[in-house]
Amino acid sequence: MDYQGQFRRHLNSLHQEGRYRVFADLKRRCGSYPNAKHFTDDGQSDVTVWCSNDYLGMSQHPKVLAAMHEAIDEVGAGSGGTRNISGTTHYIVELEAELADLHGKEAALLFTSAYIANDATLSTLTRLIPGLAVFSDQKNHASMIEGIRRGGGEKYIFRNNDLNQLEDLLKSVPLEQPKLIAIESVYSMDGHISPIAEVCDLAEKYNALTYLDEVHAVGLYGPRGGGIAEREGIMDRVDIINGTLAKGYGVMGGYIAASQECCDAIRSFAPGFIFTTSLAPAVVAGALASIRHLKTSDFERARHRERVRTAKRLMKEAHLPVMENPSHIVPVMVGDPVHCRAVTDTLLSEYGVYVQPINYPTVPRGTERMRFTPSPVHSDEQLTYLIEALTSLWQACPVANGQYVRLAAE
Repeated sequence: MDYQGQFRRHLNSLHQEGRYRVFADLKRRCGSYPNAKHFTDDGQSDVTVWCSNDYLGMSQHPKVLAAMHEAIDEVGAGSGGTRNISGTTHYIVELEAELADLHGKEAALLFTSAYIANDATLSTLTRLIPGLAVFSDQKNHASMIEGIRRGGGEKYIFRNNDLNQLEDLLKSVPLEQPKLIAIESVYSMDGHISPIAEVCDLAEKYNALTYLDEVHAVGLYGPRGGGIAEREGIMDRVDIINGTLAKGYGVMGGYIAASQECCDAIRSFAPGFIFTTSLAPAVVAGALASIRHLKTSDFERARHRERVRTAKRLMKEAHLPVMENPSHIVPVMVGDPVHCRAVTDTLLSEYGVYVQPINYPTVPRGTERMRFTPSPVHSDEQLTYLIEALTSLWQACPVANGQYVRLAAE
């Protein structure tokens, strides 16, 4: 058996389709984000990062950095084990209480990432609740899809934010059968926002639990950063909320917030929680400082909203194909994987602008795009330079979908 040949065959197919992923070797400059060093075989160069999920720049906030340094000085580096075996540090206990308070829930449970939180929770819920039917939005994150799949239960997929189809599917299942509706609040590739209240209405009508992934919303929306559900005043109507500490809060980790019984059940039965070493104290301390700051400070959120509005306005004025949406995500459509890679490569090599191409399977084929994430720390000068760079790439040769890109450096 030619094992290496099998690997090559699959990798070659990615190259042929133009969607082979290349990692950018970056080194951020502490205190001057979004600036970074980009390392290649030819050396290093200065770049501006325009696609980070560090939406508010909290990875650089003095309170976060100070808390992490203090934790290292006080307790050292690692946590020492799983949560069951010496790994429940006092920082984690404090953080889970802070997260429960953030979402108005009885309890919260910390995981190493939001991916693991989704996967472990959704797969375990199906095993804990016999006959559970899961109704999942078509554009839910891969971690939700994987958790539902691993649960092995009955599942139904409805079109993105399509309440009519969701209700039709709910009607097809006996009212007394246990159900769970799983959605995201902000869909990160299109920037669409879910009709959470209306989903909760259907959940109440058809006797279903609600599971809301707020990964791309926590820290950014709501008066204390509780997400879209907090902004809309409906956190109490959502049964289980999933969130991350790696995006709006700028550190690392994921969690769920729910009832005491739900969190205790997941804690007790989810292998992805039980058998994983807990997060390092310094990481947890940084996340704790970030959450506490954003609960009381709206400065970062206000500045973020202004930067996003300005970026979208300038792109529209430059006739760039920015995709309309009501959130902080700024997608610019290209529509072809090869062209998308060519544009992003040129932006990086010629202009020092780093944005990652978004290709299949992250988005459907034919909708390949760039996904910009303006943050409070992007300056007017950096934004103006970005628009000029993009405009220069939309002025040479037409491609099939009517957009204009220069495919290579001249």
